Amino acid sequence: MGTAKVEHRCTECGTTSPRWLGRCPSCGAWSTLVEACAPSRAASGTALLPTSTVVPISAIDLEGWGARSTGMAELDRVLGGGLVPGSVTLVGGEPGIGKSTLLLQVLAAMAGAGARALLVTAEESASQVGLRARRLRISAPSLHLVADASLPSVLAHVSTGRPDVVVIDSIQTLFDPELGAPPGSVTQVRECAQRLVAAAKDHGVSVVLVGHVTKEGSLAGPRVLEHVVDTVLSFEGDRHHALRLVRAVKHRFGSTDELGLFEMTETGLVGVPDPSGLFLGDRRPGVPGSVVAPIMEGHRPLLVEVQALVSPSTLAQPRRSAQGLDHGRLALVLAVLGARLGHRGFAAADVHASAVGGVRVVEPGVDLAVALALVSSVTGHALPADLVACGEVGLGGELRVGVHAQQRRAARRRGCIPRRRVSVVTRDQRSHAAMSASGPRVSS
Repeated sequence: MGTAKVEHRCTECGTTSPRWLGRCPSCGAWSTLVEACAPSRAASGTALLPTSTVVPISAIDLEGWGARSTGMAELDRVLGGGLVPGSVTLVGGEPGIGKSTLLLQVLAAMAGAGARALLVTAEESASQVGLRARRLRISAPSLHLVADASLPSVLAHVSTGRPDVVVIDSIQTLFDPELGAPPGSVTQVRECAQRLVAAAKDHGVSVVLVGHVTKEGSLAGPRVLEHVVDTVLSFEGDRHHALRLVRAVKHRFGSTDELGLFEMTETGLVGVPDPSGLFLGDRRPGVPGSVVAPIMEGHRPLLVEVQALVSPSTLAQPRRSAQGLDHGRLALVLAVLGARLGHRGFAAADVHASAVGGVRVVEPGVDLAVALALVSSVTGHALPADLVACGEVGLGGELRVGVHAQQRRAARRRGCIPRRRVSVVTRDQRSHAAMSASGPRVSS
């Protein structure tokens, strides 16, 4: 007979080691290896019988396994059409960003389209969810609710009720009494997630899990949680702005390059098919330090206003503020403007740069817009209202063409950019022609 032995398993990535190590050799996390009993092996010479059946891949029945629309076009865009039966989707985001509101609206829309929907609330009471539904004006007879945090009870509801889609809010508060660990622990989160994945595959139900995030913005719990699910969605936004963004960090059924945009209103989240109008609706043309940049979010071009303000500083170390922009790229642009173009006025000045509207831009294609806004602010020359600038600034002062140039040129917003003079830098253009002190300009 086989004998069980003790091994050490990483609580972050699940890697096993025959002995304890201070640092996981796979993911590099410290103090994450804990003792676990390895499964016993069969005695030598004992024949192992397969428990599954081998079938030709062409003989697999795919009928009824197409994606089901969530009823929200922006979310369907990210999911590649909707939720796939038997799939498990993990939605993560900061507290209060609107995860529960979004998923309640999704369940209501799917229930209105004929799907059997079940909401398992393990954090809030049924009355709290009912108040939210009333505020959102949701009343769907086929949308059911259960307030329960016990995993066996939830699995029983899934098995007997046979819903088409189940939302569990949240995976960190769900627990299995047999495990003996407190809710939210690594053991509880890992085991509950694995059993829910197995139930989703067995019953063909689409399961959506709500996940908490840490203060660093990563999903709380073991890294195994992200590995066992099929899709990981990141729900982002700024509390001080109405814009909300949905990105796919992992998606086994489609691309991870799409972006969904929503606007938080008094009656819930509303899709934003034309986000440029949201970003440029309050723009004031003719103000120095303002320029429009076409950014790419996946395959989607967005027009975003980039603003800069340069003011004299009395501090020994002048301020450098970047809101919605990368601090490193801002420092690079300032260094190039000072060393290559002779703009020395930034060294003793406070510099503030921002991407308006609550969006975060980290791509290097916004370098030219930041540089033009800075020079426009320090010289007092307003840029043309119909100018859209895009290009990467190199350390030598050169401008490099950005990716997806044609999509950026096609980005347009009626009424906000009258002539739509979209200027995308070509490979032979230099920053000396684009960012001169006599007045910033861009020629395509």
